[in-house]
Amino acid sequence: MISSLSFSSSSSTATLFTCSTAPRVSTSRISCFVKTDGGGGGVWRRSRCPYLVLCTSKFRGVADMLDEENSYSRGAAAAPAVAASSSVSDQREILHPRTFLDARSGEDLLLGIQKETEAGRLPINVAQAMEELYLNYRNAVLQSGHPNANEIVLSNMAVALDRIFMDVRDPFQFSPHHEAIREPFDYYLFGQKYIRALVDFRSSFLGNMSIFNEMEKKLHQGENIILVSNHQSEADPAVISLLLESTSPFIAENMICVAGDRVVTDPLCKPFSMGRNLLCVYSKKHMNDDPELIDMKKKANTKKLGERDGPAFEAPFDASAVDNMRRLTEHAGVPGHIYPLAVLCYDIMPPPPQVEKDIGEKRMISFHGVGLSVARNINYHETTATLRDPEEAKMAYTQSLYSSVCEQYNVLTSAIHGKQGLKASTPTVSLSQPWL
Repeated sequence: MISSLSFSSSSSTATLFTCSTAPRVSTSRISCFVKTDGGGGGVWRRSRCPYLVLCTSKFRGVADMLDEENSYSRGAAAAPAVAASSSVSDQREILHPRTFLDARSGEDLLLGIQKETEAGRLPINVAQAMEELYLNYRNAVLQSGHPNANEIVLSNMAVALDRIFMDVRDPFQFSPHHEAIREPFDYYLFGQKYIRALVDFRSSFLGNMSIFNEMEKKLHQGENIILVSNHQSEADPAVISLLLESTSPFIAENMICVAGDRVVTDPLCKPFSMGRNLLCVYSKKHMNDDPELIDMKKKANTKKLGERDGPAFEAPFDASAVDNMRRLTEHAGVPGHIYPLAVLCYDIMPPPPQVEKDIGEKRMISFHGVGLSVARNINYHETTATLRDPEEAKMAYTQSLYSSVCEQYNVLTSAIHGKQGLKASTPTVSLSQPWL
């Protein structure tokens, strides 16, 4: 699942890139994709526009991106348009069977899966994954104790299974730069509603809300913002949007995510991805799944991807990637600021313990509290003012960002897992629950 933006103000447009790919907890490497104000004519270049970039540690090789940007831009510019016209989309909706939308119970949903499988319209592996998804989602939502839990499960899963089934019958093809589909079916609101039922907002926390407000002001002033973050699961983008929707809706709804191939090819992921603004790349972990597509995937990527599994921070961020991100920001033609961001949402959708090559990898789901926090922007020149060695300066700056993300993550962990709640706040991380 892809979470994370295109921003519009009265005078300019800003873009938030959320570098989220497959559902892995990975915080050891960072890279990002930055649009600049160079006016070079590439498809990703625009004139004097502010950009907000949310980068997760899933990515490495930003240095390579500098060399590959022009070739990727040419490829993206030459790529055929894949977005269907509204009339075609409407026709797609009209002709689609209502097998799941007409269901009146969970049993009807399961019978619908069986019916479409027996009719040869659902591959067995996808059908099994759909059934497992329904059962896991049902159990997770029932954990919430919500008085209408059964109705919520039926409503959300009927739509989810319907969208999955539609894509199996008529696969959607993502363009290199995908814009969220909001009509005739609103995929963004669908994804938000689906994940919302898994979030225990009573045990969820937002860190330093005032800084998020500060970032929105800077965006409207035409400035760039980079968010350097850890990455938890495929639910990251939806969680970020849910925790910011009441206080920073501008950021919450318009993120652009960098998406790996898994979330734009797996039929269980695709409906959620279709509701997000995306830049599509191919994950190194799944690069060799189909030998015939290896060369195409390598050429299509804007950068190499590296992934490491595990629920905790395992190694510092990649200093070269961070430094390239910083240099791109400084040469973008508009003021830029880099903020460290921490996300904690591993528990609601933890990734499988091993890489699954087959479509429809198992997804464990649970009802749990989540957290999001941002710290003050960290200025490179102030942080490294006393250092003469460029390499030492890169390491020092990277460590400052990494330490801040870890500090915030630990505060969120104390608040949620340690059950300290708002008392877990520190002088540098002020927790709040603006949705209550």
